[in-house]
Amino acid sequence: MTEILAPVEHRDDAWRGAPAAPGPAAGPLALSPRRDGTEVGDATPAGGLAQRLNRLRAGVLGANDGIVSTAAVVVGVAGATSSPGPVLTAGAAAVLGGAVSMALGEYVSVSSQRDSERSLIDRERRALAADPEGELERLAEVYASRGISPATARRVAEELTARDALGAHLRVRLNIDEDDVASPWHAALASALSFILGAALPLLAILLPPAAARVPLTFAVTLAALAVTGAVAAWIGGGSRLRAAVRVVVGGVLALGATFAVGSLLGTIGIV
Repeated sequence: MTEILAPVEHRDDAWRGAPAAPGPAAGPLALSPRRDGTEVGDATPAGGLAQRLNRLRAGVLGANDGIVSTAAVVVGVAGATSSPGPVLTAGAAAVLGGAVSMALGEYVSVSSQRDSERSLIDRERRALAADPEGELERLAEVYASRGISPATARRVAEELTARDALGAHLRVRLNIDEDDVASPWHAALASALSFILGAALPLLAILLPPAAARVPLTFAVTLAALAVTGAVAAWIGGGSRLRAAVRVVVGGVLALGATFAVGSLLGTIGIV
């Protein structure tokens, strides 16, 4: 069990936009606050903060991809032809294919994360059963390494172990909550649904207005929606909303401009 002797920060929440749980504060019997306001050692109900953040992250990313990828497809086709039939066909194919792709990608990604977390949970459970005193010492060492006196660190470790040994080790040493492992099905569903909702904006914008207004309106709707999703994504991760919004809007302008130029070129030379 040497692979779990040192403190490990297992969950990389940068992926996901949420800050990592902070360590314990220095002081007598200080417990580290968790992101939902409870303390280390407190039970978390199923479907807790990690799962909610996971669904929210998947939803925002899905909406962002739905907006920009579908808009790029329909604007490119609209640059080649003014007929609504090809635009609708291409847009519908982009929505369906993109939603399935996003859902599959989220399912595979979060399944890998879940399997890794479950493996670590099982490993820690076996370690506690095989060497409870050694695991207690390692838990105390974690607190001592964070500035708590050895005697106080030992008391903290003993009290947390008496309350919930497995939960204490998972949360303090591995940053995992046994009752809050991410669900791949929730992430996949959130991603697919948000992709479809996001894709509906440029699809409606390109189909409903008069032919002369279709492309400019689609550009405007797409870039406004991208600014919103970029700001929301930054809010989840605690970053600059303005910087994130500008970043995704610039990317959207490049994507739409490139596909419209290619579609116009193909339409001009008669390929489409």
